[in-house]
Amino acid sequence: MDLKESLAEYFKANADFFNVEIQLLQYQVQVIGLDSLVDLPQSIASLQIQTSNMIENSLSPASLLKNLGELVEPKLEAVIPDIMKGNLIILEPLSGTCSAVLPISKSVTRSVSSPETENTLYGSSSAFLEDINTNIGILRKHCTGSSLQVETYTVGKSHPKSLLLIYQDDRIEPRLLQSIQAKIKEGLDQEVHHIQQLENMLGVNTWSFVTNFNMTELPQNAAHSLQQGKVVLMIDRYPFAIILPSLVMDMFCLKDDHNYPLPFMYLIRVLRIIGVLIATIIPGLYVALVSVNPEVLRLQLALSIANSRQDVPYPAFVETLLLLIVLELILEASVRLPKSVGPTITMVGGIILGQAAVSAKLVSNLLIIVLAGTTIASSTVVGFQNSVAIRGFKYLLIILSAIYGMLGLLAGIVVICAYMGHQKSMGIPYLSLPTLNQKDEQNG
Repeated sequence: MDLKESLAEYFKANADFFNVEIQLLQYQVQVIGLDSLVDLPQSIASLQIQTSNMIENSLSPASLLKNLGELVEPKLEAVIPDIMKGNLIILEPLSGTCSAVLPISKSVTRSVSSPETENTLYGSSSAFLEDINTNIGILRKHCTGSSLQVETYTVGKSHPKSLLLIYQDDRIEPRLLQSIQAKIKEGLDQEVHHIQQLENMLGVNTWSFVTNFNMTELPQNAAHSLQQGKVVLMIDRYPFAIILPSLVMDMFCLKDDHNYPLPFMYLIRVLRIIGVLIATIIPGLYVALVSVNPEVLRLQLALSIANSRQDVPYPAFVETLLLLIVLELILEASVRLPKSVGPTITMVGGIILGQAAVSAKLVSNLLIIVLAGTTIASSTVVGFQNSVAIRGFKYLLIILSAIYGMLGLLAGIVVICAYMGHQKSMGIPYLSLPTLNQKDEQNG
């Protein structure tokens, strides 16, 4: 069975497969590809224009096809990856010569738009897309120096994808770069369709409560990370830049902060740190002071809290967990619901549920205030993945506070700090500070 028949048999269930015969110079050739990825009429017209402009008309089939594209072996396993990537296969049947040609592609991605998962006040309003080549162009607009390096890898066997490794060779630590390159080359056969598979490829701890990667939709944040000596990974059809290593200060620092006056920049970052402390400590502190150590409070405050919890049938630990679960459900629903109705439903649902819970004496008024402030504070950090980690840490403090009171709260804080100090991202301690010096930071 020749290549033409083999391809027809392989793609017989694909309605977008085409195999047409055209004439290029004196040769009748087969043009093969997928109509969903290739603009066939314009591609054929482009091929005919290229051949008509050739000075020498008596080229051999191999020379002709080599001028149009890259010669490939006329075998099924060699041709199929090019077809699936959206290339044209040109086959000259008599000689068996085969070439992969870059066609005029159909537009199967959206245009550059504003970010949807991150907001910016004074920074660039363009966001990364699913098309990896467009993302490289956007990033190069922000990194105009000659030190930017882009390495391309093809990962996966059954569903190959392009993986880009981007760094600045005058900023990055050589050992970090060599470590990442070695792990990528070792895992080229692994499928990478989501972040967990990427974690497996790079050999990081997939059960860590601290995020291994920072993901951003904003090109200026990715460019700022490159200037700090970090690495940016991009996966085809994934509209986010994956930044590693992930450090603790990434929760509080944004490239957009540099567009404020210097005092305001530091005040905003201090505010984010306060937000993390509130989101992590305050729920556990409420449980400890109400259920275990009320003697720590002033008499007037203790009486006020006792009055607000009058007729509440559950202990502070139970009512806190119940309301936290409701808030987590509301947050998850706000992500999944359509944008046209999501904010309205979650806001009305939160108000109605909160008021009904207080009226039914299931929770106290003070707890509503505490957990509402906690939820707002947890969203002040940079990156949704970091806010999820903070939301997870507070449950540990609530459990320890319910058992041991203030002592349990302090022990939990020590455990969290020790856990974060033990974590490493690509061999770099999580609590390390960025390598960008002050002069670069002010200029960057």
